[in-house]
Amino acid sequence: MHEMGIAMEVLRIAQESVPAEMTGVRIQRVHLKVGQLSAVVPESLRFCFEVAAKDTIAEGAELAIEEIQVNARCKDCMHEWSVDEPVFVCPACNSGNIELLSGRELNIESIEIEEKDGANADQG
Repeated sequence: MHEMGIAMEVLRIAQESVPAEMTGVRIQRVHLKVGQLSAVVPESLRFCFEVAAKDTIAEGAELAIEEIQVNARCKDCMHEWSVDEPVFVCPACNSGNIELLSGRELNIESIEIEEKDGANADQG
C-alpha cells in the first residue's frame, strides 16, 4: 500500500512547514489535490495519515482531499474534454495523439495550524 508512504511524506512536509519559533501549535488540516490517475485511494490515504500522525503535532488533523478529474487535449484538433472512462482517444477526431492536462496531481495546497490561543494560521 503506497498510501502509507505518501501519508508519511505529507506528514513530514506538514510538520516541517510549521515555523520553529511557533511552539505549542498543532496541525489542524492539510489540504491535498489528488488526481484520479495518481493511483491514490483517498480513504486509504486518510486512514494512513491518521495512523502516521499519531503522537505528533498533526494527531487528529483532517486530511482534506480534493479529487482532480482527468482532462485531456487532442494535439491534432485541439479539442479538450474530461476523460470519464479508460479510453484515451479524442472523441472529436478519434486521434490517439493526446496530452493530459490534469489528473496526475498529488499536491499539498495548504496546511492549517492552530495556535495556543485557538486562532488558526494558514501555512500554504
